[in-house]
Amino acid sequence: MIPLASPFQQYAIYKDQIEAAIKKVLSRGYYILGEEVENFEKEFADYISSKSAITCNSGTDALFIALKQLQIGPGDEVIIPSHTAVATAAAVIMTGAKPVYVDIDPEFYTIDPEKVFEACTINTKAVIAVHIYGQPSDMDRLTEVANLKKIKLIEDCAQSVGSSYSNKKLGSFGDVGCFSFFPTKNLGALGDGGCIVCNDLDLAEKMKRFRQYGWNNKRKTLSPGINSRLDELQAAVLRVKLENLDKDILERNRQAKFYSTKLSNSNILVPKIRKNSYHSFHLYVIQTNKRRQLMEFFSSNNIGTALHYPLPIHQMAGYASEVNLPVTEKLYSKILSLPLFPGLLENEQSKVVSYILNFIEAKS
Repeated sequence: MIPLASPFQQYAIYKDQIEAAIKKVLSRGYYILGEEVENFEKEFADYISSKSAITCNSGTDALFIALKQLQIGPGDEVIIPSHTAVATAAAVIMTGAKPVYVDIDPEFYTIDPEKVFEACTINTKAVIAVHIYGQPSDMDRLTEVANLKKIKLIEDCAQSVGSSYSNKKLGSFGDVGCFSFFPTKNLGALGDGGCIVCNDLDLAEKMKRFRQYGWNNKRKTLSPGINSRLDELQAAVLRVKLENLDKDILERNRQAKFYSTKLSNSNILVPKIRKNSYHSFHLYVIQTNKRRQLMEFFSSNNIGTALHYPLPIHQMAGYASEVNLPVTEKLYSKILSLPLFPGLLENEQSKVVSYILNFIEAKS
């Protein structure tokens, strides 16, 4: 079986370091918001080139906390792409605000800045740039639009840790950058985890208090808050993986280049990379007109694939909206994610490619 992703392989590569870090936490006897979290926050902020990093329970909570502390709530609108994980919309709705879905760029699948410009109203308070699959959004134009419309720019970096645009790490462009450490992510914990980065130290302090009941350092509640903390064990694991993140992303890029080279002369559409960008390839997503048949063919041969995602958010019953998003809707009949992760062997990739080419030949 060749899986789509393998958190176990990511663990196995750094097994000794991870288990030593976990043992250190266990023997210390302090498990919530201790020195591992504090050190990881400093190291992650340095990695992104941000003044602060605030860890929390998940990527969804990272978005929610950021939105709340940017004073976004009932009556407000937040522009997002419909082509994203449902967490992006869920976080907006959790604040009481309304997600406004707009279309994407047909080449890179990221939010279309011109559609953002057109969608702004007097109620628009923010736009969330989702760097889908690890592909950087057009941050030059999005920053320009956000400034022109006087709205907040939030980066959803759940899938793009390690990606960069114009030699700057994603997460360092907007008012805040929000990250997920779900186990399959490029920087994955052994459970849930998330983080927010920002350069506004006053905002950072508000978000830090909000993640733990609104407490100050004397456990006095200065304003309402929630419970959304990263534990010491996860922080210790993430510190090990952060040290090796750039190397792992290089491996992801090597695997992506292998696929793209081998499939370049087929009728499969391989991912493009935006100019002046470094793609971290959380996912390698192709387009094919025979998506269902190819997916079934892979399944019958024990090769894992997936749809990211089965439906765009505006067509999901729980988040439905009557909007016309032709680029997004056309894309969703064709996308398919192929196996890609540190630990995937070249002969396994060759097998995936061979099955694709054999499938194409049989169907031609």
